[in-house]
Amino acid sequence: MDLQLKGKRALVTGGSRGIGKAIALGLAREGVDLVVAARTREPLEASAAEVAANTGARVIAIPADTGQDGSVKSLIAATVEALGGLDILVNCAAQPMGQSAPPRLPDVTDAVFYDDVNVKVMGYLRTAREAAPVMIAQGWGRIINVSGLGARQTGSIVGSMRNVAVAALTKNLADELGPNGINVTVVHPGLTRTEATPEVTRRLAARSAASAEDIEARWGANVSIGRIIDAAEVADVVVFLASPRSVAINGDAIACGGGARGSIHY
Repeated sequence: MDLQLKGKRALVTGGSRGIGKAIALGLAREGVDLVVAARTREPLEASAAEVAANTGARVIAIPADTGQDGSVKSLIAATVEALGGLDILVNCAAQPMGQSAPPRLPDVTDAVFYDDVNVKVMGYLRTAREAAPVMIAQGWGRIINVSGLGARQTGSIVGSMRNVAVAALTKNLADELGPNGINVTVVHPGLTRTEATPEVTRRLAARSAASAEDIEARWGANVSIGRIIDAAEVADVVVFLASPRSVAINGDAIACGGGARGSIHY
């Protein structure tokens, strides 16, 4: 299937590592020109160089903090100037989850909550707010918000709240922007293999009698396909949603965790 993405222009936040980096790579392979953004310059520039070297695509690194309004305004303006426009926004910048035990109720301070929600929820809102006028003017666009299956399960108070909020943001944006040719969707990855996974499983193994392989096998036992998914497999879903082919999907949440056992969502 031709995804009709060649020549499109995209911004991927959180593009220096993990799922964001995998999405940047997936889009670049389809012929998309890219800006990748993250807070720390050195790993961001390394990511951009790696994606460009592996795909031949034009990939530009622009450091930015989506937790700050002024930084987001500058990011969108710089992206439009560098690429000559903006067709696709992928929001993936967030505090990492799943790498340590989430805080329990006594430890959920104002700072813990607001720091997390400011980057993921308000950060997504900021980028969408600045990108939307560009997409409206051209009559087409795609916004994909990377959330997480914490929206559908307990275990992390802040994680669940922020992910539910991203889903609500997505549907509101889809209803408002849909008549302008802009589709807005949200993807919910579950536990996902990234470059951080070996270190996480090693740390967990060091605290228990289990091996790193045992820990990952336990994670996979809760997934219908019998293993956790890879960041590249999440990226495949996002790349489709970024394409003109995805026009039938707007405002909806797509779970991409390999199938959470036992739950029915309709």
